Amino acid sequence: MPRPKTGDKRAAILRAATKTIAKDGIGSSTASIAKAAAVAEGSLFRYFPDKDKLLNELYLELKLDMRSAMIAGFPLTGSLRKRVQHIWNAYVTWGMESPAKRRAMTQLTVSERITDQSRQEGQAGFEDATEAMQQFVAQGKLSGLPSVFASELLLAMAETTMASMVANPAKAEHYRSAGFEAFWSAAAKK
Repeated sequence: MPRPKTGDKRAAILRAATKTIAKDGIGSSTASIAKAAAVAEGSLFRYFPDKDKLLNELYLELKLDMRSAMIAGFPLTGSLRKRVQHIWNAYVTWGMESPAKRRAMTQLTVSERITDQSRQEGQAGFEDATEAMQQFVAQGKLSGLPSVFASELLLAMAETTMASMVANPAKAEHYRSAGFEAFWSAAAKK
């Protein structure tokens, strides 16, 4: 594998970190990330002073990528169902198109190494989706519970849906639709 040019090293390191963390988890060594990026480990530390900085910047990079997928075509004036379904479909599409990014994001989201500041910065741009989820919770069966519970429920059901889509590609769209209907039925108004 040819070594990346100097200007491409940071991006190569982030791509390699995504793949390595998706495969081996947060415990992946900086040496294995550097090797996957075809750079010297010392080069990695020129761009990221330590592993925590690398993990936090990767988290923000992946959140930005996910946000781009989520906000594209978001139906600001659509019905609540249409907005929540957009969130579902955008996440499932992003996850299916970027399985390594999704797996890495899952690892990073639960990591104690991700700072509160990074988590806060990562939420920027998700305001419309957050508002829709808060409205969904307030009006539905999950009323009184934190909206993060509904979001985590959506993510868990989306993960199950994506696993079924991967296992049976011929019925992928059926699973995407059925997964959303199950989520909607589980949490929408009685």
